[in-house]
Amino acid sequence: MDAQQLLDLLYLGRLTVYPLGVASLLVFAIVFERVWRFRGIERGTRELTRDSIKALVQRDVAAARSLCEKAKTPISEVYLEAMRWQNIALEDLEGILATSRQELAQDLKRGLWVVGTIGSLAPYVGLLGTVIGIIRAFQDMAEHGAGGFEVVAAGISEALVATAAGLFVAIVALMFFNYLQVRVGAIASTYARSCERFVQSLLYLESSPTEEEAGNGDVVPAR
Repeated sequence: MDAQQLLDLLYLGRLTVYPLGVASLLVFAIVFERVWRFRGIERGTRELTRDSIKALVQRDVAAARSLCEKAKTPISEVYLEAMRWQNIALEDLEGILATSRQELAQDLKRGLWVVGTIGSLAPYVGLLGTVIGIIRAFQDMAEHGAGGFEVVAAGISEALVATAAGLFVAIVALMFFNYLQVRVGAIASTYARSCERFVQSLLYLESSPTEEEAGNGDVVPAR
């Protein structure tokens, strides 16, 4: 089959092939944008967590805040918010950070519903084209008053092309959808573990006395 024959077949199923083509372009656009958005997030989160915790353990809150302000990874906003709260119960702080993490996770999922919806609907769009092609084949038989492959070839071709296009778009969309879902889950888990470690470092910062307080025998209450 040469390129012209393929184009002719696609033209036969244009009622469903063209919409499916637009949907596939939308899928690729969203996938490319999400993959680019996810690039380096996990590594950046781990590096920022390690460096900021090191600064907090050394009781250098200003350095930890500076690291978070300069960082481009989304978790930095959560860390900055955590350092703004003082004299707050540990459970309350964890609740605040959990809400912030959920907002980050929701941002990671932006556009994924479109990919999933296209993957779910594409076979039905292809099935619609199949039905239209079969109807056309029967109409051709009725107009010519006889059967035969030559009479129904156009309608059958339209039906098969629509089916193939719908299945192709669905397979590609669902494959990318599952991949992005796994990536979102992995990044969200990294956020959760990193926040736990960061909260522990804040707890250590407030519960451990400074050298001056230790020398005076003062006790610093835990968060």
